[in-house]
Amino acid sequence: MTVDHPDLPQVVTRLRAAGCVFAEDEAALLLAAGADGGDLDALVTRRVEGEPLEQVLGWAEFCGIRFAVEPGVFVPRQRTRLLVREAVALTSPGDVVVDLCCGTGAVGVAVAAAAGPVELHAADVDPAAVRCARRNVTGAVHLGDLFDALPAGLRGRVDVLVANAPYVPTEAIALMPPEARDHEARAALDGGADGLDVQRRVAAGAPAWLAPGGALLIETSGRQAAGTLAAVTRAGLAGRVVVDEELAGTVVVAVRA
Repeated sequence: MTVDHPDLPQVVTRLRAAGCVFAEDEAALLLAAGADGGDLDALVTRRVEGEPLEQVLGWAEFCGIRFAVEPGVFVPRQRTRLLVREAVALTSPGDVVVDLCCGTGAVGVAVAAAAGPVELHAADVDPAAVRCARRNVTGAVHLGDLFDALPAGLRGRVDVLVANAPYVPTEAIALMPPEARDHEARAALDGGADGLDVQRRVAAGAPAWLAPGGALLIETSGRQAAGTLAAVTRAGLAGRVVVDEELAGTVVVAVRA
């Protein structure tokens, strides 16, 4: 991205000094935000101090769609496009789709946009995430802990259940980039001692909510894929691991018989 603006060199210099790898591109986006009425100096200062660019701008692009992102809310990662791709392959128009641990709601919205009209529900335990998702999701967004958030009428009716549940081991959070560690809700990151606590709960609860032939898709890591697969297998689902090296993404796909 290129832009002709008298403040560009100064902004780029500040961003580079702060360690921003893509300083030129980020500077162009921040300058555009300033031109749209934002306080440029304040925006640049927030970025230099380590706030994620998407939270500073107030939006993130994911799967070709622009999503509102509020401070403290988990920013959609590009590797999660694998989760969307695999879910779209299993979704038909009219299906019931549920996005658990939805954050901004990006995964569910992207699936619905690609697969055709669906009955979309999203849920998150974080009130800030739910507020943000309600800006992005055309459908119902529910506040609560995993399946406790969902209307009882969805039980046994869900065709596709996607979950980008937290899977960072607790001790590894301290090693994450400050953008995530310091500016995203801990509940969106912390997966317990081995990173799989929430995934196990999702897998255990999913069969009661899935329709016959319904699918559960969980984003995980290459290192944790075996554990995620074991969790869905224990729940009685037939699972497989999908890896995309280019996206650095790993997803476990599990189907109810």
